[in-house]
Amino acid sequence: MRCERLGRHVDCGLVVSGTKFHRPLDLPAWNAEIAGLIDGAFAAAPELDELDAWATVPLDAQHGLVVSGDYAKPTSATVFSITVPRAARGAVRARLLDGRGVFWDPAFRASLAKGTGG
Repeated sequence: MRCERLGRHVDCGLVVSGTKFHRPLDLPAWNAEIAGLIDGAFAAAPELDELDAWATVPLDAQHGLVVSGDYAKPTSATVFSITVPRAARGAVRARLLDGRGVFWDPAFRASLAKGTGG
């Protein structure tokens, strides 16, 4: 988790990365996990104005691939993201279900829908 403050505005980012989860996850379990992380962040930090949550998976980085600097190739891909202002934190579960303002990589979402856990 990384947080930044600009004046009175506090914005935090929560990143879930990797390909193995601590338990098998289907789509409802993923949504519950993400909603729980978001709820927990707002509960733990009353000054938090906005939370950005996303998930990344690693990409193959072949030997010799430039992974830093101006010509860097990406080593991870974003497969899920959601931004939640404090005022809208109560709508997270509904947004996860209907997809409003949520980015899903189609293959990642399909793997969760099949119950294969990402």
